[in-house]
Amino acid sequence: MQILDKNILNKLKKPDPSSHKGQNGRLLIIAGSEKFHGALLMSMQTASRIVDMVYVHSPTNAGLIDKLKNEIAVFINVSNKELWDTVEMVDAILIGPGLEETRANKNLVHKILKKYPEKKIVVDATAFWHLDPLLLHPNCVVTPHSREFENTFKCEPNADNVLKMAKYYQCTVALKGQYDYISDGKELYENKTGNVGMTKGGTGDVVAGIVSSFLCKNDPLTSVLAGIHLACHVGDRLKEKVDTFFNAEDLIREVGEVWKKLKK
Repeated sequence: MQILDKNILNKLKKPDPSSHKGQNGRLLIIAGSEKFHGALLMSMQTASRIVDMVYVHSPTNAGLIDKLKNEIAVFINVSNKELWDTVEMVDAILIGPGLEETRANKNLVHKILKKYPEKKIVVDATAFWHLDPLLLHPNCVVTPHSREFENTFKCEPNADNVLKMAKYYQCTVALKGQYDYISDGKELYENKTGNVGMTKGGTGDVVAGIVSSFLCKNDPLTSVLAGIHLACHVGDRLKEKVDTFFNAEDLIREVGEVWKKLKK
């Protein structure tokens, strides 16, 4: 098992100085509900700082989207009619943060996985609870915590099983916990950064936003390793400054400073 360190950030693709809008990542986020509206907001705000274009689809919370359109100008709203054309166009999809547990959403998760095996997809939160793991493919990233991992994969949430499940289902698995374990079925990494302040609601949505944004222009394993390491370093920096008195919004605000420091 390898220990994750900041050198992983140097493996991320850098934007070409001559590139233009849209060439440095187009991400579709399918997330949010009336009850868990913050999950959509956290992941979208994070992604908008990394990729060029953020498209948002919220199956059951059109009201939130309408409100956000009047306040935030960093995303493009995607209607039901436009959804499948948008799926075809984007580089990666994040699905799950804050989604309602409904049959319609379960069918949506399965349809995307079945129909687009070539599409890079992060399956997170509610979407992971809905997941039939047999639908996973090499372009998939799953980001469960221990209870989600055990529920879906039917085995103990530990490092050995992260490697086994990633190999069996041919995907990249990131098990989040006190220490994070990440594998693509070939390599196994442990992330020891991060702290208890990151157990608060919304921090997982920030991590998902970072990972899915990196996935637009990088391979799944690199994206997960870099995303988790960066987010956890942000959490550790905040702990040095304010102990555990921080939340997901603080993480988002701090990402840029930590990113700049780690990339030196």
